[in-house]
Amino acid sequence: MTRPKQTEPAAHTEPTRIREGRPFPLGATWDGLGVNFALFSAHATKVELCLFDDAGEVELERIELPEYTDEIFHGYLPDAHPGLIYGYRVHGPYDPANGHRFNPNKLLIDPYAKQLIGQLKWSEALFGYTIGHPDADLSFDERDSAPFVPKCKVIDPAHTWGHDQRVNVPWDKTIIYETHVRGFSMRHPSVPENVRGTFAGLMVDDVLDHIRKLGVSSVELLPIHAFVNDQHLLHKGMTNYWGYNSLAFFAPDPRYLASGKIAEFKEMVAHLHEARLEVILDVVYNHTAEGNEQGPTLSMRGIDNASYYRLMPDDKRFYINDSGTGNTLDLSHPCVLQMVTDSLRYWAGEMHVDGFRFDLATILGRYHDGFDERHSFLVACRQDPLLSEVKLIAEPWDCGPGGYQVGNFPPGWVEWNDRFRDTVRAFWKGDEGQLADFANRMTASGEMFNQRGRRPYASVNFVTAHDGFTLNDLVSYNDKHNEANDENNQDGSNHNLSWNHGVEGPTDDPEINALRHRQMRNFFATLLLAQGTPMLVAGDEFARTQDGNNNAYCQDSEIGWVNWDLSEDGKALLKFVKRLIKLRLTYPILRRGRFLVGNYNEDIGVKDVTWLAPDASEMTTEHWHDPHNRCLGMLLDGRAQETGIRRKGGDATLLLVVNAHHDIVEFTLPDVPEGSFWICLVDTHQPQVRGQERFAFGHRYSVTGRSLLLFELQHEEDE
Repeated sequence: MTRPKQTEPAAHTEPTRIREGRPFPLGATWDGLGVNFALFSAHATKVELCLFDDAGEVELERIELPEYTDEIFHGYLPDAHPGLIYGYRVHGPYDPANGHRFNPNKLLIDPYAKQLIGQLKWSEALFGYTIGHPDADLSFDERDSAPFVPKCKVIDPAHTWGHDQRVNVPWDKTIIYETHVRGFSMRHPSVPENVRGTFAGLMVDDVLDHIRKLGVSSVELLPIHAFVNDQHLLHKGMTNYWGYNSLAFFAPDPRYLASGKIAEFKEMVAHLHEARLEVILDVVYNHTAEGNEQGPTLSMRGIDNASYYRLMPDDKRFYINDSGTGNTLDLSHPCVLQMVTDSLRYWAGEMHVDGFRFDLATILGRYHDGFDERHSFLVACRQDPLLSEVKLIAEPWDCGPGGYQVGNFPPGWVEWNDRFRDTVRAFWKGDEGQLADFANRMTASGEMFNQRGRRPYASVNFVTAHDGFTLNDLVSYNDKHNEANDENNQDGSNHNLSWNHGVEGPTDDPEINALRHRQMRNFFATLLLAQGTPMLVAGDEFARTQDGNNNAYCQDSEIGWVNWDLSEDGKALLKFVKRLIKLRLTYPILRRGRFLVGNYNEDIGVKDVTWLAPDASEMTTEHWHDPHNRCLGMLLDGRAQETGIRRKGGDATLLLVVNAHHDIVEFTLPDVPEGSFWICLVDTHQPQVRGQERFAFGHRYSVTGRSLLLFELQHEEDE
């Protein structure tokens, strides 16, 4: 059906002075004299620019954009200034069966809007169809949605950056710290109440000091693009706390701006850079908050549904749902691809962001027939002079067919490695048959990433992430406890590979608590001493809990916020983690630029990594295939070739020993050339160990059950 019902424009007393303007750049751009408006739509018949009062409540004027060039509607408004509040009404066919859902009764957000004001207020008027109508989404709703939609605001991009520049941390020294803008500062005692949960909250000295002194290099923020709170969550008194429901890819969410000014984000970036910390944004370009055919018409659906979204080829009324959220952006369309890359360039260039983590990144590389590592988006990022210089991190899976693509992204990208998470969890839980996989994870999963000149840092290793248990809960609960989400504990993953060590949840049992904290030290030591790029989650370093909730996406509450009231055990864990990070940065062999493969290098007479059984002999096939074997040594020879030049390295030689048995294993310290004895740098059973005691070759070290040790080879003359 085609029913482009037009609402009556607001009256104005004098003729508008709209001029033709230019089709570029897209969005609303102030040039000092006026504002140029440009909006892409391949199928619209007319676009009206709607101007509002400063509060965004009263529509003052509607102006038809006069020109249409290369599928871009455009016009220029002389004497318009930053601060102008606007939105669009787009006319065209309402024909869902053919993918068109134009409805000029619905005020639409500019996909290129740099700032939004106001919050979405859920109303039936937001929907392009009439809810409850017998024809469902084939019906046409004539109510005006303007009172319920956030409005766009023209900005002045000028900002005094001073000497700010990207930190450019080398990948081999990168340690990622994943956190949430709001949750990180909401309970911090040094953050003033009026800026808690905002970008300004991250600028507070004590907040920055914690991150800087921890030793991480890069702060990865969960989504900060303007997003929508799901209606069903609001009805239950909850929100889409994580923010994976983006609506505007150029605008920060207004809730994170304490000042209401875009400059606040830039100031936060400058403060983090001053602390020598990179800023990485978790970005969601795989879908939008408009959902499926039953969702609201807020922006792209009403601008050009058939271009922006991937629709079912046999019935364009329905959406392809590779994201699992109702819709999927179609990055095979050149203008959608341009929007996403323009957004990335905006944040990297104008906002000085250092990198991006792409949610469900497989979608971004999927054509209609499947994932293609030569997808236009992946190629565009690699060849772009700006984007190719920032960090590009893929979450290499989605819900679509062939969605799991770990190891298959092209050079220039690094990837979240969930195989590391699962193997390391299973190993320390004591599961059988994990030893060979564990060795692969400790060497940056070379079976997946050692190809095409990719480096070990391409594997982003993690034990926990925002999605799932915190580290404390991983060792405290066998099962998820998501009752607070009000979904009958049906949400969240059931495959947690967790272990409560005898009691579900908190306990006063000193032995259980001691083992839990040792296990947390084991996880941290494994993560920070493995080859690859480690990622920590904020609060894990001092044993933060979510009370067993492994899906806190809707918990804008004490469940989801970081608790800064540290216990003594939490303080001790924090001290241990700081020391591990310092060790990682001190010993280059823990972050080699070449994959460790275990082959003997005849030119220099060295094997880069040697796997040892407890009697100091090399691991045999029988050892590897023994499902009950849970102990091994990893000898990292500092003489191994460091680069492509065939010469001996000059790094320290280290021995890593892991024991996931429940009992003590006697491990014989090996005799290694060019050394005299070993010193112990780390023992997760004795976290106070500081490398003061020396151990002779052949010494049988009693490795406590469920513990990890790190030794350094020493020479007599070094003492």
